[in-house]
Amino acid sequence: MIKIIYWTQTGNTEDMASEIAKGVEENGKEAILIPVSDARAEDLKDEKVFALGCPAMGAEELEESEMEPFVNEIESFVSGKTVGLFGSYGWGGGEWMQNWTERMTKAGAIVVNGEGVICQGGPDEEELKMCRELGKQLAMAQNTGI
Repeated sequence: MIKIIYWTQTGNTEDMASEIAKGVEENGKEAILIPVSDARAEDLKDEKVFALGCPAMGAEELEESEMEPFVNEIESFVSGKTVGLFGSYGWGGGEWMQNWTERMTKAGAIVVNGEGVICQGGPDEEELKMCRELGKQLAMAQNTGI
């Protein structure tokens, strides 16, 4: 089972999470969508592959009351794990995702494709396709143990 943990305000990041789950399931694995408010960081300790999603907030940062503390907690044990990152933004150029990718990489995680999947506003068909592809890559990583 591949856990897809996300925070959403307008539903755009949740839509992306749903498409990632479709990609996982189309490639023979089970996916579970978990709002970060219902997630516990310790539940990821034994997971080799998972996804995290959060939109850009404020000055291109992670949501600070739930997602930031969650990410901060998993940094201590994310080394060697394959992580898919995703989220939407309203303005700016995606700096929050670049920073998040760098942060996870420095903690030792293998970020799928070396970058997160982002979209401005709601995901269009091309961006939904990218989300399904991320799901496929997560399923393949779980198969290979990478």
